[in-house]
Amino acid sequence: MSVAAPLARRAAVEGTGTAALVAVVVGSGIQASELTRDVGVQLLANSLATVFGLGVLITLLGPVSGAHFNPAVTLAAWCTGRRTGQAPALRDVAAYVPAQIAGAIAGAVLADAMFGRPLVEFSTHDRSAGHLWLGEVVATAGLVWLVVGLARAGRAHLAPVAVASYIGAAYWFTSSTSFANPAVTIGRAFTDSFAGIAPASVVPFLAAQLVGAAAGLGLAAVCFGRPARVNEDVAVPHGRQQPADLPRPTEESALT
Repeated sequence: MSVAAPLARRAAVEGTGTAALVAVVVGSGIQASELTRDVGVQLLANSLATVFGLGVLITLLGPVSGAHFNPAVTLAAWCTGRRTGQAPALRDVAAYVPAQIAGAIAGAVLADAMFGRPLVEFSTHDRSAGHLWLGEVVATAGLVWLVVGLARAGRAHLAPVAVASYIGAAYWFTSSTSFANPAVTIGRAFTDSFAGIAPASVVPFLAAQLVGAAAGLGLAAVCFGRPARVNEDVAVPHGRQQPADLPRPTEESALT
């Protein structure tokens, strides 16, 4: 997350980026369902559009806000960054999450408007089943594992490709088609289209995503270790001086 941009701008970017993401997800789903009746082809079109759209949005907006577009990622950044002193402040979290949710709803409304559908039509697509909730746990765990792992491995610059690729793959290997995002889940309840989710199915999905986010943090700790606390000494090899102006690594977001 950029420390130079004021919080209001960063929150606006999070809301706008999430709106654009949901517009891509919902719009491509509507377009696909209008062009073909083959559900497999519909899912392929929907997943490809999401991969390309997400990659572009992370590349474009990451330098401003971190391009979270996802409360699970924002909360993961806050949890992991507290040890290093690089966590988003609680006021950042309090600004990001509502902006992401509002943006997701706006994106669903925009997609419906572009295709001449009712602006708000709650989905009738029931997704209430245990295997779907498990799919959401797996999808969200993998996403958080990836985001945190990229930061700890010093590969955060690969996030646009890696995160978009993971979401595209998770469309196909999870039973839930990988919502993996509480804000997007809420937004998709506002459209009765291919990508929709019935309001009654939303809360269990959100619960599964939070469980998955916690599991992803655990996987990152197992695979990459826990970051040193800010008050712990950092060993510097003998004969080498740590530059005073060397920027500290941050785990605030892997989407920068």
